[in-house]
Amino acid sequence: MLAYVDEYGNFSSKPLDSRKRVEVNVEDIEIGVPKQRELTPEDLNQVGIVTMFKTDKGYGFIKNMETQESFFFHVKSLIDPVKENNKVSFEVEKGPKGLNAVNVRIVNT
Repeated sequence: MLAYVDEYGNFSSKPLDSRKRVEVNVEDIEIGVPKQRELTPEDLNQVGIVTMFKTDKGYGFIKNMETQESFFFHVKSLIDPVKENNKVSFEVEKGPKGLNAVNVRIVNT
């Protein structure tokens, strides 16, 4: 049995219109977790807002003010004590599950 894939990624048992055929490079297919991008110097020092902090659990999240990207942080990564809605500066490092905020400190506004 053969399976065909249409332009939307759906499987079909019938051949598709050859005019809609697209060649795919095998190296471009990603299965599983995508590779993490390399960090640039701009990634290392960032400014954001603490959107959530669970003091009882010891972790929280910071949203970057420019990119709106969210970063996980652990209480061990704090330089200054923080609470929700604090403006903070932080550095980014690769963790086992993605990018993490470290060296988190409050920014005086």
